[in-house]
Amino acid sequence: MAKRLKAAERRASILAVAKVLFADRGFHGVSVDEIARRLGVSPAVLYRHFDSKEALYEAALSEIACQRESYVEAALGGPGDFGSVLLRMTRVYAASVARDPDYLRMEMHSVLEGAPAAQQFFESRWKSFTDFIEVSLGELAPQGRVARVDARSASLMFQGMVREALYAKCILKSPRHKDIGLDDLIEQLIQLFLAAVGYQHS
Repeated sequence: MAKRLKAAERRASILAVAKVLFADRGFHGVSVDEIARRLGVSPAVLYRHFDSKEALYEAALSEIACQRESYVEAALGGPGDFGSVLLRMTRVYAASVARDPDYLRMEMHSVLEGAPAAQQFFESRWKSFTDFIEVSLGELAPQGRVARVDARSASLMFQGMVREALYAKCILKSPRHKDIGLDDLIEQLIQLFLAAVGYQHS
């Protein structure tokens, strides 16, 4: 018999199990009955906390999408040049994903399934980077310290590069990259990105 939990505890336990299952198989690959079985409760218990499977999915997505890393320490904790700050920010983000790779799976599923929370993933996880890259490139270009590249395209390239590295290391666990640690891989990617935008350290 399932342990009787307070409403907030039960809701949190439902979300925790749902997040893992939805991260593995997406919205359509998971049933309410399966989530209930994993929790050792009846489906009626789930429906007391969430009106529908859709509501449970949106709640799981929103809980993950609204998590934000703080980049304040990364921005202030060392040399203040563009390349150094970007590297420290990216390391903070990569460490966060490595701790909880279900986030990346949920982001991928939400985009493929057209969930409204997909935009929240961008706002909470990528916008700090796109804003920093685009503003910095705009300031550095007139100084001749970066090439005159399209800043939005550059920030998109950065996202794709980092996301792909995290898929390979944290989700696929690709043997192709097993001999390099995530931290070292991130550093190499940042070096490639800086070379691609023609960055020159002052």
